[in-house]
Amino acid sequence: MKATEFQNIVWEYYDQHGRHDLPWRKPEADGSFNPYKILVSELMLQQTQVNRVIPKYHEFLAKFPDVQRLAQASVGDVLVTWSGLGYNRRAKYLWQAAQKIQTDFARKFPNTAEDLVTLPGVGKNTAGAVLAYAYNQPAVFIETNIR
Repeated sequence: MKATEFQNIVWEYYDQHGRHDLPWRKPEADGSFNPYKILVSELMLQQTQVNRVIPKYHEFLAKFPDVQRLAQASVGDVLVTWSGLGYNRRAKYLWQAAQKIQTDFARKFPNTAEDLVTLPGVGKNTAGAVLAYAYNQPAVFIETNIR
């Protein structure tokens, strides 16, 4: 099978069966995708089912709508808002990543794999997801649910 044939199979399956209604996969009003929201969703989705993440995702973004607000919050507030998702170190990593974006990246969200993996809690797969979903950049990463 040629690569293009495989790509067509995957795209056709996604068109018919993909989860097009996930809030983190919906564009902003201007058609862009917010890398902060993608990062929040990716960290929440690590070892947690989508149906448990969706309400917490909305709650988290209502309290911390952008990376600046998250960086300014106390880790205690972040953990309280995260409560119910488990694996609280993910919340701490997200909070630390927000602080690093504020200080090391002059409040600009990183847009390269090299910079993204310097954020706490972000490995190659999470960096690839942010690059692909937020910036529409080609990135190689294995989505564990693809199987």
